[in-house]
Amino acid sequence: MFEFAALPPLSLYAHFPWCVRKCPYCDFNSHAARRDAHGRTNVAGGTTPGMEEVGQRRERLPRMPGATDVPEQQYVDALLADLEADLPRVWGRRVQTIFMGGGTPSLFSPAAIDRFLAGVRARLPLAPDAEITLEANPGTADTERFAAYRAAGVNRLSIGVQSFDNAKLAALGRIHGRDEALRAAETARAAGFDNFNLDLMYGLPDQNPDQALADVRTALQLAPTHLSVYQLTLEPNTPFHARPPVLPDDDTLAAMQEEIESELAAHGFGRYEVSAYAPAGRRCRHNRNYWEFGDYLGIGAGAHAKLTDAGGITRLARRKQPQDYLAHAGTPAALAEERRLTAEDAAFEFMLNALRLVDGVPRSLFAGRAGLPFLRISERVRRATDRGLLADDHEALRPTALGRRFLNDLIGMFLPAEASQAAR
Repeated sequence: MFEFAALPPLSLYAHFPWCVRKCPYCDFNSHAARRDAHGRTNVAGGTTPGMEEVGQRRERLPRMPGATDVPEQQYVDALLADLEADLPRVWGRRVQTIFMGGGTPSLFSPAAIDRFLAGVRARLPLAPDAEITLEANPGTADTERFAAYRAAGVNRLSIGVQSFDNAKLAALGRIHGRDEALRAAETARAAGFDNFNLDLMYGLPDQNPDQALADVRTALQLAPTHLSVYQLTLEPNTPFHARPPVLPDDDTLAAMQEEIESELAAHGFGRYEVSAYAPAGRRCRHNRNYWEFGDYLGIGAGAHAKLTDAGGITRLARRKQPQDYLAHAGTPAALAEERRLTAEDAAFEFMLNALRLVDGVPRSLFAGRAGLPFLRISERVRRATDRGLLADDHEALRPTALGRRFLNDLIGMFLPAEASQAAR
């Protein structure tokens, strides 16, 4: 059924699940690293904070290597054991990018990150120009620490700023303030990083378009090489979903997004994905590999993987709870899920990712990455084109401006038949 002329590019994702405190909007697999009454670390992960915690006094993150209250040595051992167990799935393949996400990977000392990356290099060949990204919290920003990450091999930082407005940061439950956010970007450059991303959010509680634009303008003054600008959404099983704050209405959100895109374009930051902006040559290679339906190993608590072989595509997921994961890492029991994609699944997942890209992808990539003939989706492509959601382009699969505005509707047209019927 599946036929691949060549295997896709391969990336590595490593998940670091601990944060100092879990934000009330976050539905990622992240857990507050807490201490009990006797000062012992609870590595099983804390609960999401109640709303009464939001806006309280900001906590200072630990800065010096070894000062964190997460089980560094044990967790790095677990990551490398996971990687070792997955090596037979990727023999002979070179890793193009590495992304360390979370949670807050910068809670881990530079020594721990160095040991992890050394362990990866000992087990897998890395491309000479591999992009190696570490997510960092502004509260962990000091030049010595960031320089040590750089020396360990990290060549790209992604800093979770979210906003430069202290009131908005408090409303989001963030543990840093404006001054720390500004200092983080300046520190990244001082530490030798000439490639770093800033994460921003818009559509914040009681935010207006001028405030959203002010955040973007402040970010631009810090000279990042990439900006990720996300709309705040209320995700299930979060405090914000249970007790929603007052968010801007749809018309205001549309105005914010339009003004943000225009401002960034004027400064050479082209929008290349739903939430991603960068100058030419600075697009995130790791995330592009996801959107172009490349392969990736996923190690760490709750990490997901997508791997291609001659017979098809496999999806993998690790156990989510840190303590549970640590007890099983490196063994088959560490996997919470392993499944082979059907042809319908592969076609849908390819389109789900590719349609997030503003310029889309070449039509030929469908056969190359999904391993299926284009005929499998040609009728759905025609219907989407007739509705004005896809560009009338025989070379590329590219959403129109209307398609980007109603992206969920466009993606829904490629749902597997049974899922599409159930949604009606």
